[in-house]
Amino acid sequence: MSSDAITIFDTTLRDGEQSPGCSMTTDEKLEVAKALVELGVDVIEAGFPIASPGDFEAVKRIAQEFGSRTTICGLARSKIDDIQRAGEALKHAEKARMHVFLATSSIHREHKLKMSKDQIVQTAVEMVKRAHDLIPNIEFSPEDAARTELDFLCEVVEKAIDAGATTINIPDTVGYATPDQFFNVIRHLKQNVPNIGKAVLSTHCHNDLGLAVANSLAGVEAGARQIECTINGLGERAGNAALEEIVMALRTRGDHYKVHTNINTPKLFPTSRLISRITGMQVQRNKAIVGQNAFAHEAGIHQHGMLQNRSTYEIMRPEDVGYVGTNLVLGKHSGRHAFRDRVKHLGFELTDELFQKIFDEFIALADKKKDVFDSDIVALIENHTGESTDEWQLLNFHTLAGTNVLPTATVEMKRNGSDEVIREASTGDGPIDAIFCALERVVQVSATLRDYHVKSVSSGKDAQGEVSVEISIDDHNYHGKGLSTDVVAASAQAYLKALNRALADRKANAK
Repeated sequence: MSSDAITIFDTTLRDGEQSPGCSMTTDEKLEVAKALVELGVDVIEAGFPIASPGDFEAVKRIAQEFGSRTTICGLARSKIDDIQRAGEALKHAEKARMHVFLATSSIHREHKLKMSKDQIVQTAVEMVKRAHDLIPNIEFSPEDAARTELDFLCEVVEKAIDAGATTINIPDTVGYATPDQFFNVIRHLKQNVPNIGKAVLSTHCHNDLGLAVANSLAGVEAGARQIECTINGLGERAGNAALEEIVMALRTRGDHYKVHTNINTPKLFPTSRLISRITGMQVQRNKAIVGQNAFAHEAGIHQHGMLQNRSTYEIMRPEDVGYVGTNLVLGKHSGRHAFRDRVKHLGFELTDELFQKIFDEFIALADKKKDVFDSDIVALIENHTGESTDEWQLLNFHTLAGTNVLPTATVEMKRNGSDEVIREASTGDGPIDAIFCALERVVQVSATLRDYHVKSVSSGKDAQGEVSVEISIDDHNYHGKGLSTDVVAASAQAYLKALNRALADRKANAK
């Protein structure tokens, strides 16, 4: 690897999934892994194989399917069972890496591990050697490195490299570091570890103080050549360094950093939307790079400047990150060829069957609303993802509500693979609550609604409404999204998708 190339190590499927409510099924992880490969990520940390049978299976399948195209990594504690399990999951990957970690800070040594410095060094060396016997590409992380004494950190790093580690990752595990401090940690390792040239230095920064991206970039300035990050900054607590922010900072300020990545940046926005849809984690409107307002200019002085020259108030072009805004593109008189061209331009490859379904929905939508936007088309396509595995399908519904009227709802539903139509009715606090109760009666599952969110996909009173829900069943959280110009219909779709996810999870756990 050249000295000006930055390795992008994506841990959305491992650290990102640890965000509360962000767990993914194996099929969803494969979908995300495919998107990350197309994005150009150098290393995909696919999971923590020993954590659960589901995690093991996901890492194994991702390694089998994508291990010849990019490096697939599995996490392991400094324990023999962890290392063996990770090695088993990764063995079919042509490009495999094992990520071994062990805490080194005094706080973790004394309160969590109950181990001395000598025991830490001995264990790290032994476990890295064991891992190296299974997989040559080994990454070692001294957990909580940012709070570890520098002299001891140097000792651990030196011994880990001697034992076979080819990447040394420096985690700011609790997001405590500042950019100056993190720069000094990386620089100190570069200057004081004799064999540091045999390994790539990496950063893994958390965002508890909102400094994850700044600390990661400071690490690059000090000599780090790998950055660990996640799509949309997902991760435990306040999350990790956001991949899209890291990549575009390095690209936009190439004059300053003088490094580059292999990321296909027009895939950033679509990948961000995919992760948001699968995890149910909304991207805030003013989020850098991929937020809905990232390329919006409302202030009059900004709009005037943009009309004269876009560079007055825009340092990146929307197309550089694959941004899909509210460009008016099609109407109800647009033909199939124009629609197919637009779908391809937006980055989607659809089967003939799915294309016909989306096209029919587009025509129906064009009859309902005056203008159809790019964002409407993207939402229509994304709304169909994963529906073939849903156990229950909503055929029809009817609601009654109003002042001094008891809200009621009736639903007609069909189980996947059956022609029998099941009808049910319920009352509720409002039409949406009544529909939710009726759906629960049919699928025979009781859930607690944790979150309900509705937003417009585009602009105008006739805009499509996108509803996101999160429900809790048996201490597990599940989410779903629905789309319609009728927010009651969108709410029903979203709730049923969440119920279907819960039913699928129960079936998987019963095997």
